[in-house]
Amino acid sequence: MAARERPLRVAVVAEYYPRPSDPALGVWAHRQAMAVQAHGVEVRVLALERPLPPFGTLRGGPAALREWLRGARGVPRSAVLDGIPVRYVRFVSPPRPVAYATWGRWAARPLGRALDELAREWPFDVVHAHYAVPAGDAVLRWLRRSGRPPLVVSVHGGDLSFRARRPERWRAVVRRTLRGADAVISNSLSTRRGVEDVTGPLFRLDTIHLGADLRPAATRRPEPTLATVAHLVPHKGQAGVIRALAALRDRHPRLRYVVIGKGPERQGLEQLAHELDVADRVEFLGPLPHERALDEMARCHVHAMPSSHEPFGVAHIEAMAAGLVAIGGAGTGARDIADAGEGIVLVPPGDETALTQEIDRLMGDDSERERLSQASRATVAAHFTWKRNGERTAALYRELVKHRKGAPDGP
Repeated sequence: MAARERPLRVAVVAEYYPRPSDPALGVWAHRQAMAVQAHGVEVRVLALERPLPPFGTLRGGPAALREWLRGARGVPRSAVLDGIPVRYVRFVSPPRPVAYATWGRWAARPLGRALDELAREWPFDVVHAHYAVPAGDAVLRWLRRSGRPPLVVSVHGGDLSFRARRPERWRAVVRRTLRGADAVISNSLSTRRGVEDVTGPLFRLDTIHLGADLRPAATRRPEPTLATVAHLVPHKGQAGVIRALAALRDRHPRLRYVVIGKGPERQGLEQLAHELDVADRVEFLGPLPHERALDEMARCHVHAMPSSHEPFGVAHIEAMAAGLVAIGGAGTGARDIADAGEGIVLVPPGDETALTQEIDRLMGDDSERERLSQASRATVAAHFTWKRNGERTAALYRELVKHRKGAPDGP
């Protein structure tokens, strides 16, 4: 009797991956790993960890530095998250604003050692890197000396939009990495166009949307409530939502806003809420474990994240999966969601009048909001589930391994 063939094995390499100090960081990469594992693929993760404070933390003063140190001390060498073994690979490098394009080179040696060790104890068939820099670049450097299991690189948008001090150098690293991969995955059609602009034609470029799980109906907050689940940075648009909240104080005196996430803009956002006299209506919950963040969001009514640039917007579909209506930024990757079905409305980024009018419309018409709430869930169910993402990603892995082994294509 022939020996049973072992399951396909995939080594995932990611800079953004959940850790105790930031349980929501890169949670989409973890959910995708879980999704492909549900389709018969074994996964182990090497998460890149840079144990140096970023510039933003240093600018935040002693309190910000102490908070960062508490989180840094809590990062383990390894962990098991939902049955998936994760090893945190430490590397040092110059600061991000100065030399992010070189981070793959700085990470290559420690990551290479980790990949060598993993290959000895658990021979893997595919490497899947999230982002061209630093993960994809570092993996490609390892592959040049170690042989070539197929390399998949997922592009999430930051690869294309990072404002490097030397943009041509940055583009050259991204171009070389993506051209060196066996397959590239974009998270939206907008990201796909950005990839093609940087690389030209590629051997294999697929668009596979990230996913969400449909959630049972939750008990909503008694007050009409907006929510944003996102990093607290200017382009996510939380400041515009706070100003809209202030503009609508008379028309919607019970309206509230829940902000979930952390980032360098928190202090400024809190100050803005005080200046506009709506601090008692804005609740900053900080970074939460992913499931708790979803639970808190599901109790709200509208997810408002009018980003100026958003490669896709997985927070939108997570909100829609819980029956919230989403407000996204026009001209971003959220267009893929809007084109798939109802449940998200788009406003021009930076147009706070349009944002305020849309919030006013949704909060002033309960029946229309409820109709769009049902449509939100239907859109996610039809187009944006993790099951669908895992099925397509696992199929891509298997095609690459089959092609590498030289097996004839099927009918």
